[in-house]
Order: sequence, then structure tokens, then C-alpha cells
Amino acid sequence: MKKGYLLLETGEIFPGTLIGSQEESIGEVVFNTSMTGYQEIMSDPSYAGQIIVFCYPIIGNYGVNANDFEAETLYAKGIITGEICNAPNHYSSQGSADILLKGSEVSGLTGVDTRELVKTIRKRGTVKGLITSDIKQFPTIAHSDFLVKEVSTSQPKTYENPGAHIALIDYGHKKSILHALLKEGCKVTLLPYDTTFNQVKALSPDGVVFSNGPGNPEELKDHLAEIKMISTHYPSLGICLGHQLIALAFGARTQKLLFGHRGGNHPVKETSTGKVFITSQNHSYVVKEESLDLSKFEVLFKNINDGTVEGIRHRNLPLVAVQFHPEANPGPHDTTYLFSAFLKSINERTEVMSYAIN
Repeated sequence: MKKGYLLLETGEIFPGTLIGSQEESIGEVVFNTSMTGYQEIMSDPSYAGQIIVFCYPIIGNYGVNANDFEAETLYAKGIITGEICNAPNHYSSQGSADILLKGSEVSGLTGVDTRELVKTIRKRGTVKGLITSDIKQFPTIAHSDFLVKEVSTSQPKTYENPGAHIALIDYGHKKSILHALLKEGCKVTLLPYDTTFNQVKALSPDGVVFSNGPGNPEELKDHLAEIKMISTHYPSLGICLGHQLIALAFGARTQKLLFGHRGGNHPVKETSTGKVFITSQNHSYVVKEESLDLSKFEVLFKNINDGTVEGIRHRNLPLVAVQFHPEANPGPHDTTYLFSAFLKSINERTEVMSYAIN
């Protein structure tokens, strides 16, 4: 067991024991409050470039398995835990979390006072951190890489099904989004993040889903005109980063939260009914409500804790975008109905077009 440290760019030092690859690693330090689902969290592409601090005291107690990955590899820069279990006990376990980290060449640190670390992040805001075996001066960090390109598919891939054809534009999609669409009977074509309107048009999809992904949505500003064209011409659903991109494409602005929303118990209120849903979230950026054109969009959901925008709906187009994750994994399934509602809007549009033609 080798001693290690998490150094924050703001000067704080948190000691612990190195796990995983034990290589030096630097990234944006964020925390997640979920009590379960650590494998799904670690493999969520939205964590690319980040070091994840788990608030729940012990991680790894039920092991890991081949079915709970949200991507083919781990994109996180590191994992911080209070404790880690190296002798998991669960019927589906195929190995430990530490073995997964080693195999994925991801560094980690355990035995850390995660409560104090989270308090520090909440006070300082999201900061850069370095997992290392030596206490040293914090290194100078260049501008972060364009993370979406790292996690997006490079080539289109189609999953056959007899239902509606959905184009899933991949900014770093979670596997659970794809599975939710397949479960609804959809044929799904996974597309690279830089897919153009003409390329989508050539596929003749019935609808488009803009996925979640890592980083600042403004890094994709060169693609906003294409996103607006696509979402204007096809029934569309945006999730997390996809939500932010749709808002930007229609002239709104985004801003970075102090420490983001990450966990499986975030309450959001449906503005039209007052009904509250518990949601799974993972994001640093939100859409600024005052920047929305309310003649074109209505605010569909709001975060109860801080009042930020959690969903929007176009007043004239079959276009909905939400900041949370309706597919959950991990998290509650309160809002999975949004997938069936999206398909309903596609079917209604198809019926109207068919009636107009006949």
C-alpha cells in the first residue's frame, strides 16, 4: 500500500493510499452523492477529464460486472474514496473496483477524508487536482483538451429494430440512453458529434436525440448552426449536454455552476403541474433562464434546490430538452416516460404528415 496525495490547485492537500494504476493524474475535481452505481458513474463518458470524489463512505462492496458499464472504457482521470472494498460480495460480481481501475489505467486514492474534501470543493468551487505520490508544487495546466472528440463515436453505427428510426448524435452517450431507445423498439443510428444536417437528412430518421457528454458546451459553438437545423426539421430530444447545445443553438446562454449537480437524488419540479420528480444528474453547466426566448420556449422543469432550468420545450416544434438523465443508471426512473413521450410526438407528426399527403 503506497501513500499518495490529492493536491488541489488552491493549495489544500489530502493524504490517502494510492489505488488503481497509481500513476500521477490531473483533472477537474468533482463530487457525486450517489449511494450506489459507482461502476456506471466511473464509466460515464461525461466524466472525461475529471477526478470523481465519491461522497458515500465505502465504494466497491458489490464489485463490478460486464453489464453495468456505460461505455467501453473509463474516461475519468481518477477516483477518490473514503474506503474501497477489495473483497466484494454479490452474485453478479466479476471483480473488484480496484482491479477495474488498474485494468483501465485509471489512478485512485482511498482513505481520504472525503467529507472535508467535498466541503472544500463546495467552498472553493470546482478546482483542478493532482493525484500523486509526492507533495510538490501544483503544475501549470494548459487549456483543457476538446473532450467530446475523445468520447464520441468516429463512425456511424446502426442498431436494427422494427420501430421508429432515431439518430443518436453522440457527444459521449451513456449506454443506457441507447438501451432505453432500443427498449422502446426504435432503430437507432449512432452518429459522430460533428454530424451535419445534410448527413442526418440522408438517413431520413424519424427523430433525433442529442446525447450527454463532457466539458463546456460552448466548445461546440462551431456546430450550433447544424444543431439548430437538425432540431428544427426533426422531432428532437436533448439530454444534459444535448439540452445545453439546443438552448445555445436557439440563442440562449449557459453558465458554469460553482460545483455542479452530480448524484441520483436531485428534485426537479414540472412547472405546468407542480409535480416533483427525483432525477439523476451529472453536469457543471446550466442554461441561463433570462437568456431564453420565452416566445419560442417554455421552461418545462426547474431544480428545486437552486431554481436552475432543468428542461425546456419549444412552443411550436416537437422539441424537448432536459438537463437531467431520464435513463438514470444509476438513479431513479421517475422520468423515463420522456422517451415514450418523445416517440409519441414522432408518431403524431407522422400521422399529421400522412393525413396532409392523403
